[in-house]
Amino acid sequence: MEKEEKVLNKDVKVISIDSASEEKILKTKEEPKERVKRSIAKTISWRIVGTLDTVLISWLITGTLALAFSIGLVELVTKMVLYFFHERAWNNIKWGK
Repeated sequence: MEKEEKVLNKDVKVISIDSASEEKILKTKEEPKERVKRSIAKTISWRIVGTLDTVLISWLITGTLALAFSIGLVELVTKMVLYFFHERAWNNIKWGK
């Protein structure tokens, strides 16, 4: 019996035994881990949205645009760092994947 293997895509490998036999499809479950660059990009984009929200709310509450931007700047830095580490920690948790 001659074994022939071919890969259909990164998740499926087809193994055929002899040319006359049926092909058996084996699915390999390789869930790609999120890369650090993607986590950083998500961190930055989410913080832009979150900081704009914080500045707007701060401005509505305080009535002072300068104070609102000061609050937004502090919040931007602290929450970006917190989110990055939170995202990386969740990337290592298998629950719900």
